[in-house]
Amino acid sequence: MTTAEEFGRLTRQVADLAQEVGSLRDVNAIRKLQHAYGYYLDKCLYDEVVDLFAESGEVRFMGGVFKGRDGLRRLYCDRFRQNFTGGYNGPVYGFLLDHLILQDIVDVAANRQSALGRFRCFMQAGRHESKPATRPGLPSQWWEGGLYENEFVRESGVWKIKVLNYRAVYHGLFEKGWAHTPADFVPFFSETFPKDPVGPDALMAPKPVLWPETDVLAFHYEHPVTGKRWHAT
Repeated sequence: MTTAEEFGRLTRQVADLAQEVGSLRDVNAIRKLQHAYGYYLDKCLYDEVVDLFAESGEVRFMGGVFKGRDGLRRLYCDRFRQNFTGGYNGPVYGFLLDHLILQDIVDVAANRQSALGRFRCFMQAGRHESKPATRPGLPSQWWEGGLYENEFVRESGVWKIKVLNYRAVYHGLFEKGWAHTPADFVPFFSETFPKDPVGPDALMAPKPVLWPETDVLAFHYEHPVTGKRWHAT
């Protein structure tokens, strides 16, 4: 091998290593971004949640699609904040919303400008018996589990959430558990904004399902051993 050939091989090796290290840094940054989302949501810091999104970001939640900054603020600041903290941005006495995010699988595109990620959520939520309900009909305590299949984008060198696709899988009353989940315990959105002042910009089609109905939220990745992509039969 000539000196020029050896130099070319080393140059390619350095480039490959730089790409690999850069992708690993991206994965770590995206994991931090998603977990930060969970921590801010825990403490009802809804302004901070919205700031994690790209300018054209959107949320897919309970059969509705909230688009752009206006849609995001309608969901987090107008709906959640009003329902859970009475309009206050931050934790309030007697309200619990522990939001665990785990089981991460993150895949970064070759150009390192976009990424896909799947995460699991487990939630314990409710209010202390000494705290009055901020919304009629809100249960005093409940369980919730769900999945995220999210899209991320790098804007001006910073990773942000492009699409937060949260699929609630089950809800359950704390006292009776998910085996006794009432019908329509958490109803899907049925009206859009502005007919529903804090509703989504669009409805999802097909509409997701909730326990005891089950389905599979499509995996963004191929099977790590067979290389095949899962499809519903």
